[in-house]
Amino acid sequence: MLVINKETIKELYSMEECIQDVEKAFSYGHRNKTLTPVRMSVPHSKYEAETLYMPSYIEPENYTAVKVVSIFPHNSGGGKPVLQGVILLTDTRTGEHVALMDASYLTVLRTGASSGVATKYLAQENSKVCSVLGCGAQAAGQIQAVMSVMELEHIILYNRTIERAEVLKNEIHSLYPDWIGTISIQADANAAAAQSDIVICSTKSSTPIFDGSVLREGTHINAIGSYQAHMQEVDVQTLIRSNKVVVDTLEGAMHEAGDLLVPHKKGEWNTDLIYGEIGEIVCGEKAGREKSSEITFYKSVGVGFLDTMAASKVYRKALSEEKGYSFSL
Repeated sequence: MLVINKETIKELYSMEECIQDVEKAFSYGHRNKTLTPVRMSVPHSKYEAETLYMPSYIEPENYTAVKVVSIFPHNSGGGKPVLQGVILLTDTRTGEHVALMDASYLTVLRTGASSGVATKYLAQENSKVCSVLGCGAQAAGQIQAVMSVMELEHIILYNRTIERAEVLKNEIHSLYPDWIGTISIQADANAAAAQSDIVICSTKSSTPIFDGSVLREGTHINAIGSYQAHMQEVDVQTLIRSNKVVVDTLEGAMHEAGDLLVPHKKGEWNTDLIYGEIGEIVCGEKAGREKSSEITFYKSVGVGFLDTMAASKVYRKALSEEKGYSFSL
């Protein structure tokens, strides 16, 4: 078995590669060449935390994987990561467990790549201004993905605590030292959203963080923060104004996408209005953006076959470049 840590993954696997693989995985997923049960969430109410178990099998790739991710929000005050995870990769031709790898960074990468694919198909091609509402663990990956498919000129950061926005600003500058664009920090989420071509929602909020009425025509929204049925970082006005509401998978959205489920249960919006899955757009069965004036909305709660695809590619690269640490059970 090969053990692959975060540093090795960073060395081997770029966001651009991950976006290509995630797009391919969405195509597989839509064509039913994957098996991905809805993930299991084990709550730890004593600590206001949870552990997620996400199995998936991609038949054409000959790999299955199980990702285990713990989410402990209070770790942020104690110096430990909020999100920690591992992926166990299995070769389905032999049943051999071939790799164990860090999943925290890979989760950030593939979640960003999912938004990157959506942005490619749904955002305006000349999008220049992107706002990030919520500067936590997933935010850097979201920015990297959008930067991979769009030539941004300005990034606006909003966070409940300004200090975290400052940290992300410095991180973006270190990731893109030659980028000539600008980064500003905005204390008001509505003001940030109102100025943007692309809005990234990356919070754990249970209540909407901005008013959808401020969105300009032509805006694209990637909402990836809320991942449980009771969580709602996007208001119903955003859904009502969106010409296309797209999800990563309908099954996952109907179980976990509080942004859609909460207004549906209140009778304010109907999940029948979901335009489709991103895989349908990737495969050309449904159109992406059709008009510059459209407001488009992408909701992702995460799906296991993206982890399996990314993990299998990292493993193959690690083998070919003789990276990682080998051991026998």
